[in-house]
Amino acid sequence: MGSQRFFLLRQLPNTLTTLRLLLAIPLCWMILQQDFEAVLWIAVAAGVSDGLDGWLARSLDATSRYGAIVDPLADKVMLSGAYPSMAAVGLIPWWLALLVIGRDVVIVVGALAFHGLYGRYEMAPTGLGKFSTFLQIVLALVLLAGQVYPVLQHSVVTVLLYVIAGVTALSGVHYVYIWGRKALQQA
Repeated sequence: MGSQRFFLLRQLPNTLTTLRLLLAIPLCWMILQQDFEAVLWIAVAAGVSDGLDGWLARSLDATSRYGAIVDPLADKVMLSGAYPSMAAVGLIPWWLALLVIGRDVVIVVGALAFHGLYGRYEMAPTGLGKFSTFLQIVLALVLLAGQVYPVLQHSVVTVLLYVIAGVTALSGVHYVYIWGRKALQQA
């Protein structure tokens, strides 16, 4: 019984990661419904589960390829849904939503092409990629929280929009450079 309980406990990080991935659906729906208080609760749950699943995976020595792939995928799915939803209700301009999604499409298409041409590879987000994702999350939280607790000036949000656009674009170019170089080394 103890080994079965330990096995189930070791599955908890992947379960939390999967649940976070599924939270993208109600998050986007609530943004479109402009129920920003509910959105904040979903975002808090996603944030807590993101930290908790990583901590549990390391603590229980339960890291897995599934977790390594689905953990950042959950963030991407949530952001790729939240940004067009925020654009649809007028919180951000469409060009920013398309830039965020476009960067992720370039990364995914590049990864699939690399896999198809050269085989299996290890998922390895860059520091710039992580920083870009972090800024995208910060902007989403600032904008969504601002709908419930308006505290930031419009000029601060405008500066944040352009900083995120620049870092996102730079990150996309950086990924293309890195994976292009790896592809040339494999050829």
